[in-house]
Amino acid sequence: MSEVWLIIKEQVVNMRTIFRLSRYEEKAMYQSHYLGLLWQILNPAIQVGIYYLVFGLGVNGGKMMGNVPYLAWMLTGMTAWFFIRSTLLGASNSIYKQVNVVSKMKFPVSILPTTNMISNLSSYFPMLAFLFLVFGIYRIPPTIYWIQFLYYFFAMLVFLFAVGILNSTITVLIRDYHIMLQSIIRLLFYVSGTIWNFDTQNLPVTVVKILKINPLYYLIEGLRDSFLSRQWFWEKGTYGLIFWGMTLIILILGSHLHLKFRSKFVDLI
Repeated sequence: MSEVWLIIKEQVVNMRTIFRLSRYEEKAMYQSHYLGLLWQILNPAIQVGIYYLVFGLGVNGGKMMGNVPYLAWMLTGMTAWFFIRSTLLGASNSIYKQVNVVSKMKFPVSILPTTNMISNLSSYFPMLAFLFLVFGIYRIPPTIYWIQFLYYFFAMLVFLFAVGILNSTITVLIRDYHIMLQSIIRLLFYVSGTIWNFDTQNLPVTVVKILKINPLYYLIEGLRDSFLSRQWFWEKGTYGLIFWGMTLIILILGSHLHLKFRSKFVDLI
């Protein structure tokens, strides 16, 4: 656990550097594009439209999901998914692609995955605003359940931080890992409840229970529980314990590997 606290301390001490680097990363990514940072909103909006046509109108036939329209249900999950996907991929490659920074750095390299995660918030919050606009159109009112968004948002950041430390280290050690991760994330999109409601599918109960152990499912469904006013997070105590247990294991493993190999990162890259 001492390694975990050391990694966390590095994030806290270098918080100003993290935000400064994240702003630079945002500008550098789209500086040669005419629409600039607007693509952070346009790109996911286009994808939402495609998925709604295929799964909402095509597969689902425009049916309601419980007592809410499919678009509102799907968009709640996809808003979280876009942030999760971009952070998983970006954090995984954050150390490897910053080889010049790593070789001349005056800050701990462990902040690079966090920097990527903070940078992706610039597209996450506008997507949330768009989600609330859709809620307004469908007259879905805010309720007391919305306050638990803070819990699930915090859980999402902690999980992505833990996975980012682990993935970024493995990517340096095994370059093929990042390519494999892209394929894994494509699969996770379909098994994390982003566009499918497992409870309404004709799946064996055992399979559904296994799918619900997925940490991404816990986060996505938790945000739906919040914004669609379904239930409190403590009512899913077992899944909550599984989620935090898996997150802690990933964080411990990632911190250990990161500290063990980071003195060799420049040579390995």
